[in-house]
Amino acid sequence: MSFTDVGLRSELVKALTDLGYEEPTPIQREAIPPILAGRDLLGQAATGTGKTAAFALPILQWLTVEDRGSKPAALVLVPTRELAEQVSQAFHRYGRELGVRVLPIYGGQPIGRQLQALQRGVDVVVATPGRALDHISRGTLDLSEIVTVVLDEADEMLDMGFAEDIEAIFDEISDERQTVLFSATVPARIGAIARRYLRDPVRIEMGRQETPRGEAPKVRQSAYMVSRAHKPAALGRILDVESPTAAIVFCRTREEVDQLTETLNGRGYRAEPLHGGMSQEQRDRVMGRLRSGTADLLIATDVAARGLDIDLLTHVVNYNVPSAPEAYVHRIGRVGRAGREGVAITLAEPREHRMLKAIEQLTKQRFAIEKLPTVADLRTRRLEMTRAALQESLLAGDRLEQFRVVIESLGDEFDIVDIALAAVKLAHESGGGEIDEQEIPDHSEEINRRPQRSEPERRAGKRAGRGDGGGTTRLFFGLGRRANVRPQDLVGAIANEAGLSGRNIGAIEIADRFSLVEVPTEAADKVIDALRNSTIKGKRVTVRREGFSAAKRPR
Repeated sequence: MSFTDVGLRSELVKALTDLGYEEPTPIQREAIPPILAGRDLLGQAATGTGKTAAFALPILQWLTVEDRGSKPAALVLVPTRELAEQVSQAFHRYGRELGVRVLPIYGGQPIGRQLQALQRGVDVVVATPGRALDHISRGTLDLSEIVTVVLDEADEMLDMGFAEDIEAIFDEISDERQTVLFSATVPARIGAIARRYLRDPVRIEMGRQETPRGEAPKVRQSAYMVSRAHKPAALGRILDVESPTAAIVFCRTREEVDQLTETLNGRGYRAEPLHGGMSQEQRDRVMGRLRSGTADLLIATDVAARGLDIDLLTHVVNYNVPSAPEAYVHRIGRVGRAGREGVAITLAEPREHRMLKAIEQLTKQRFAIEKLPTVADLRTRRLEMTRAALQESLLAGDRLEQFRVVIESLGDEFDIVDIALAAVKLAHESGGGEIDEQEIPDHSEEINRRPQRSEPERRAGKRAGRGDGGGTTRLFFGLGRRANVRPQDLVGAIANEAGLSGRNIGAIEIADRFSLVEVPTEAADKVIDALRNSTIKGKRVTVRREGFSAAKRPR
């Protein structure tokens, strides 16, 4: 099936052909016709399936020069500024023959520029919910002529606490609109959103493309069991052996991102940090370096990396096991696209073994528990890299003739093999050379020998509230209604700083001067430490366990 077969106009087909797209992806084949027909749509689609084009192309189809006014006709809501930029760029690429006017709206960019563009008139607004609501309250974003609304990565928006903002935005839009919702997962909350805002929707479920029978999976998934103290060295060693072209390493907190970036740069990698504490200008600079190849590692928090789409990505590394199995699926969706092979690596502490099991149950795939590379493995790998570099130089004939005089002058005094050995030694040392590292304790055998508990035993252990996954703890936040704190502010702060998924955050109570938030007991100290130097609504906030002063905080 071609793009013409799904009903797209010639200008769009030409733009797609010029961009090198030959035929629609499965989700585009399924979604474009009903959206073109004006139907509401609920699509479950993983990252990398082509869903942006699945909604952007039908919207561009009915946008004509004659119908354009000053008010937007389509609104796309996305969870992050990075995704807003990417979706906006996609609209521009596909609709360049149509002169489409697209405006991304998100925090962190000058609002004056957004105001000027809105006054001139736009066709499509791509916005994060908070900034869209800000413009609505200012009276600068008029949604009275919206024909189509798209909720992209809806589950992520709910996890980040945008449910109330989305509700307020829909209150400003006509009930006669067309609504399209895409989500990587469809938990009960997404079902509730769909029942509320979608009318008789077409339902599409499209996971990552299945690997044909008899072929190896496109994403190689493995895990290394390593204690927390040895993680930085273990990661460096794994990266040395894997030699990724471009990789994202996911961390839980800003502090972890900054520390790991410094460690890896000290090891000789070109690593760049990405987290919520950076300005948009800094983020753009980082992404530019990664896409241009002047950086090879991106060290990022989950929230900061949401929506990123990097064509050259070969590896995704989980520096910690994701607290929600769905987050793991979302992360590894960034590699193994378009038939290319990808690698997903997870560093797990021995106590996190059961969290790996939860991911295996969701993905229906087992992790290969790998042994950490030894110092001998590393030396062998570096020697192999030196051999490959020399072989490439010999095959390419890299202006070698100019060095013949050196060989000939030394040949009168030394054996030709000894001269070659000395040259290889110099080449080897210039590329990093020998290493002097201690062996890292390997827990893989310990995990492989560990007996599997029965389901009743697992349930009993969970009820006991001990070890992994046991119980919840209420945290005290020293800000409340008087500081205009909303639930989404608390969820966003915890997700951004501590890397805890919104799915794992329980009940939230907001009083005049304080708030109480339920989090998993095993994550309580991590949340407290992560938020110690952070702000909420521009104010420093005290965070502690409910009922304990900071001095009495249990260890």
